[in-house]
Amino acid sequence: MVTRRRVFKILVALAIVVAAFLVYRSLGRYSVEEIRLSVASIPQQRLLFAFAFVIASYTCLSGFDWLAVRYAGRALPYRQVALASFCSLSIGHNVGMAALSSGAVRYRFYSRWGLSGEQVAKVIIFCGVTVGLGLVALAGLALIITQGRGGDLLGINEMMAVTLGCICLLVPTLYLLICWRVERPLILYRWSFQPPSVWLALGQIAVGTLNFACVAACIHQLLLGISAVNYLTVATAYVTANIAALISHVPGGLGVLEATILGVLPVDASIGALVVFRILYFFVPLMLGVPTLVASEAYFRRQPRRRISKQPAG
Repeated sequence: MVTRRRVFKILVALAIVVAAFLVYRSLGRYSVEEIRLSVASIPQQRLLFAFAFVIASYTCLSGFDWLAVRYAGRALPYRQVALASFCSLSIGHNVGMAALSSGAVRYRFYSRWGLSGEQVAKVIIFCGVTVGLGLVALAGLALIITQGRGGDLLGINEMMAVTLGCICLLVPTLYLLICWRVERPLILYRWSFQPPSVWLALGQIAVGTLNFACVAACIHQLLLGISAVNYLTVATAYVTANIAALISHVPGGLGVLEATILGVLPVDASIGALVVFRILYFFVPLMLGVPTLVASEAYFRRQPRRRISKQPAG
């Protein structure tokens, strides 16, 4: 147990260092003057709306963990779940490989609150599934509604767009059917997943879709300061680019926003939105999440280790 704790402490420390480096590398491509002009080029009202959608997105992400903890058989207070979620994801979004980076931070929090290593693994898997469900659900809706008019990122015609959209929506539909009808674990090679209840599955799809809708809305608000671009156009470009980023495990989603911007607007007209989004969605949460994690580590070191009696999942 001591060895395992030391390993996770090392992982947390590495996550913090790598996250700081990635933010520096991401923002280091721009001079202070470029950043200042980029922020100044976007109306203040759009900045406020964009940041409101950032807050809404991280609130949705805390919903991922809230549902996941219940899936693992616990019922922690929301304030604890929100703390673990924000600290882990503010770092994980910048580091990449979320199962390892944010997973290490989640373990630090949830193990203190009585979850076993197996239960923390269930939380991580559940959140990962929620991310996938949210992405494909929003992608399906956006593709069907826009019918391929979501920029040049995909380069497909209307029929292909609707077909691909229906295939995307088929994924959460099949997931709901599995959760409704299958009661035993699904086993694929060495990977095992116990389907949650239908109500938890519905929550996953709803909060997962809403999260990515909020992220797309944030980008949309920033782009509106440059051009009258359609929200669904931005949403389609963003979710399809994000799916590619998840497959490649790109740290901090580097290239996702660039692909989104190139799909809807000329890049030379949108550097302001590019820089400001990275500041609002990655840099600001990281600068809040790292000191919060450090402060929580100092706090918990002074507290006796607490155990929570096992409660049934909701």
